[in-house]
Amino acid sequence: MAGASVNTSPIQVASAAQTPYERLAALGIELPPPPPPIANFVTHVREGNVLYLSGQGPRELDGRLHAGKVGGDVGVDRAYQHARLTGINLLAVMHEALGNLSRVKRVVKLLGMVNAVPHFEDHPSVINGCSDLFIEVFGEAGQHARSAVGFGSLPGNITVEIEAIVSLND
Repeated sequence: MAGASVNTSPIQVASAAQTPYERLAALGIELPPPPPPIANFVTHVREGNVLYLSGQGPRELDGRLHAGKVGGDVGVDRAYQHARLTGINLLAVMHEALGNLSRVKRVVKLLGMVNAVPHFEDHPSVINGCSDLFIEVFGEAGQHARSAVGFGSLPGNITVEIEAIVSLND
């Protein structure tokens, strides 16, 4: 794949002695307000000890969304950062839903969607931006099952959309 690169920086796995908020602070991340839904849906649904998070995108604090085609006008490294930003937005929704990220028992599954040109094949490297963040914040509990797939388009031409399923402590 011409022009593609993979993030080879070691991720910082969260210590069991630290809370998710302490890890976020150590990473220099402050949670934004959760992004509002853009259509007729809710941002999350809790069913028993499972929290389902609707798809989020790479929304900045000012509301700007990162758009473009990965493998075209957006490279893998930039798209990785967009997936990481999307992970931060998912954490904001989790915080809103739960009141405390320490209630997350495990990140169970992510579905990562990449708005890519037809010949693009490195979807997993892009969605690693979110996966790496969750491991940095939740440690082993952040390791998850995942699908990373390419799409011909996403709402607003955003580069990535990611949804999550997490299990909760009682």
